[in-house]
Amino acid sequence: MHTGWKIAALLGLAAFALGSLVAGAGYLQAPLPGGLPLGNALAALGFSAIAGTGVTIARRGVVRRMACVALLAALAWLPVSIAMAGNLTLVFQGARGDAWIAWSVGVAGVSLAAPVLALSQRLFLGLLPRRMRAAPRGQ
Repeated sequence: MHTGWKIAALLGLAAFALGSLVAGAGYLQAPLPGGLPLGNALAALGFSAIAGTGVTIARRGVVRRMACVALLAALAWLPVSIAMAGNLTLVFQGARGDAWIAWSVGVAGVSLAAPVLALSQRLFLGLLPRRMRAAPRGQ
């Protein structure tokens, strides 16, 4: 699949997943096999699709590694959330809810930062003269 189509597919998936959550769609409460609400799975899918867009856009180097870390955090969001809650519906008791909100905001932040940094990298490198874009050899 061409990179442009991958990016479009990932952004479309993220828009659907996160748009459903923001709109409060009625199907978010639909239980998946095992009892996990569809909304929880869509949140994980949205975070992962956004971070995956960053991985797809980024060139080799630090920005790509950062995008990969963001993708790993996004993929870990749902299992970590379930472990923190102790249940599939992500119903929290006490301070665990505050910790989960901090975890979720952190994952959302790095997921959103991944494509922004990757796009910035592409734009910045595109503005540099070709001789300045090449990595030094022999080091």
